[in-house]
Amino acid sequence: MSSYRVIDKQTYYRKGVFRHFSEDCKCSTSMTARVDVTELVKWSKENGTKFYINFLYLLTRVLNSREDYRMGYLWQTGELICYDQINPTQYVFHEDTETCTPVYTTYTPDYALFYRNALADVEKAKQTREYGLDAANHPNWFDASFIPWLSYDSLNIELPDGHLYFAPIVNWGKYREENGRLMMPVSVRLNHAIADGYLIAKVFLLLEKEIAALCKH
Repeated sequence: MSSYRVIDKQTYYRKGVFRHFSEDCKCSTSMTARVDVTELVKWSKENGTKFYINFLYLLTRVLNSREDYRMGYLWQTGELICYDQINPTQYVFHEDTETCTPVYTTYTPDYALFYRNALADVEKAKQTREYGLDAANHPNWFDASFIPWLSYDSLNIELPDGHLYFAPIVNWGKYREENGRLMMPVSVRLNHAIADGYLIAKVFLLLEKEIAALCKH
């Protein structure tokens, strides 16, 4: 079950921006930047854990840290809402069919519990070849997709301008060595009605902070 609170559009701190980008100029905004994952790769290997799930945990932790990243829109009632929590929809790629299966993993701040659950969710999804997307019953889930075949420089997710879709869409690619550091491309897309360049840039800054904090343990 998802829980949320309704935002008063008249007192919403982004009131003017929200109105403009939800009525006059419906659009999303996205940004790609390279994140230094050198220490996270090292920490993952030293602890015998999967880098992918560790990054997924930190990303989800970041996106739950601010209300701006947990926004939603109920088109049935026209209400702007903020979810108490958002969870990642990750994906399993099947080499034999070259298709993927969505994996719904529930977020918990408890790293060890999240890691176990995410790993189990992935293993379960490997047993099917069904697409199995069920967005209607997962309103407070966001897209978190790994693109392991390429260390790309930019990525753009296109959505119809008329659709007020507020959940984050995050992609990341293969990391590569640059000047002795492992740099990984990360792309973050948010609707412009509820986020701007600052808020998207903040995702990257918070990721760096969370990576450093985890790797100290």
